Amino acid sequence: MLKKFTNLLILAFWISCSASAAQTTELPDFTDLVAKQGAAVVNISTTQVLHNQQRLPNIPEGDPLYDFFRRFAPQMPRDQETQSLGSGFIISSDGYIMTNAHVVDHADKITVRLTDKREFSAKVIGADKRTDVALLKIEAVGLPKVTVGDPSKLKVGEWVVAIGSPFGFENSVTQGIVSAMGRSLPQDYFVPFIQTDVPINPGNSGGPLFNMNEEVVGINSQIYTRSGGSMGLSFAIPIDVAMQVSEQLRTTGKVTRGRIGVTIQELTKGLADSFGLSKPNGALISSVEKDAPADKAGIEASDVILKFDGKPVNSSSDLPRMVAAMKPGTKVAVELWRKGGLKQVTVQIAAMPEDSETDHAAKNQDDSTGELVSRLGISVSELSKQQQQELQINGGLLVQAVKGSAARAAGLQQGDVLLAMGNVGIRSLAQFTEIIKHVPRGRNIALLVRREDAALYVAIKLDEK
Repeated sequence: MLKKFTNLLILAFWISCSASAAQTTELPDFTDLVAKQGAAVVNISTTQVLHNQQRLPNIPEGDPLYDFFRRFAPQMPRDQETQSLGSGFIISSDGYIMTNAHVVDHADKITVRLTDKREFSAKVIGADKRTDVALLKIEAVGLPKVTVGDPSKLKVGEWVVAIGSPFGFENSVTQGIVSAMGRSLPQDYFVPFIQTDVPINPGNSGGPLFNMNEEVVGINSQIYTRSGGSMGLSFAIPIDVAMQVSEQLRTTGKVTRGRIGVTIQELTKGLADSFGLSKPNGALISSVEKDAPADKAGIEASDVILKFDGKPVNSSSDLPRMVAAMKPGTKVAVELWRKGGLKQVTVQIAAMPEDSETDHAAKNQDDSTGELVSRLGISVSELSKQQQQELQINGGLLVQAVKGSAARAAGLQQGDVLLAMGNVGIRSLAQFTEIIKHVPRGRNIALLVRREDAALYVAIKLDEK
């Protein structure tokens, strides 16, 4: 009996050890990857000089608010310097470096620090804010460079590694798995993001995401967070998208994209049923820009685009990327659903306005929106010319989301159109933000709001922080 018990105990111990050994061998080892690729990862520090001369908001001199702002607006120091940190990686031995556009946006000075402690001043070859990709150049040769991989071969559940400088801690290594592929994010229409649970924090932006073949498969770009730090929701730009952008930046300094002039929205199951579609696949057209390629091709609001250039459009987020990838002037076959039946049209692709024209406005709008979220608790966007014509107004701002308690208490709603503050008409996002900046904290302001076919004033109290 004792012998039998001893044999069973030995067998159980052997099974336990075997299982532990099996688990140990299955765990990935990142040491070779870091040793071979880590030297190609760089730290990027930027300096921006802020020329803060006191400026009055754009208000006519005869307006009662003009004298108030002239007398009571706080004085600001003339010049300030702000520093920020990010990451990047070397893609060629002669000094081309890839990072995020937001890492170097508006930087007056960019310093690249290598793992061997050498520092170089960097020049921005080009930046594309639509994909958040920037290409830098330092004057050096014989540099270590990353190996570029194929993100289309990534599988959900696969191990991935990030190297970067979170909070300035250079060459930090974190790991995780691929959580999802082709993820769409609000306002990021041209990037099918790689979602991971790799811990990413401020300073990691622009750094590489590696697969287990020691290849770069993405650029760590942004995170979803409520705390300011990592919450296991990280997003990377696929490296193939980034390389296509960087090649255009290197050769022309800009990125050329196609457009057809439509506004789209997600096709829900309920909307699909109402249009007679069996599945919510496709991009629902909510409006068509007059005289744009789509208008000339006969595409109409309420059409659902099912195929573009012979490829299925599975969701609305697919269409902007498919259109943007087409060369301007190309004629493309479009299959759409209209009034219960299929229809074929041909659309000739036009060129999207250059990044240098639109990105500056986009950045100003992003900065201004951030100011309004902070002080009013709302995010807004400017109305298109077509929307202004339809509403018969000049200017105005569309409320995209109500995010603060003060805005909710005032009764502001998504879809409201802001027409005026007091008796000052709202002509642009920049102008309205400039006015808001100079209003004392804790003060109530009156906003004239258009809601459906009615106009009403609401009082909202600015933050008291």
